Amino acid sequence: MTQFRGSNCFIVLLFIAQFFLTSCVSTPRYEGSREQFADIIITTKVHEAILDELSLRPFDINVRTIKGVVELSGLVNSRDDMDKAIAIARKIEGVKLVRNDMRTYGTGDY
Repeated sequence: MTQFRGSNCFIVLLFIAQFFLTSCVSTPRYEGSREQFADIIITTKVHEAILDELSLRPFDINVRTIKGVVELSGLVNSRDDMDKAIAIARKIEGVKLVRNDMRTYGTGDY
């Protein structure tokens, strides 16, 4: 019975250690609230600029920004629509990099 209890403690400690190690590695860290605020501003500007482009309005393009890196995701009709959204995002002040996670309808292409 004692051996069984000891192995359970080991398993629990292993899970706790794994949780802390993976959460530290995969979670982006912000230097402060200014950086978070800047990312919110960039996200808002990119989203508004995409909505201002009439040809992109029908699509649900999601915008996420972490440390100045903008990630675009969602579904669009064509590669031209993807390129247009990426070009719009790149023009926004403060954008360091644009990552494309958009796909075209029916193909799943990036």
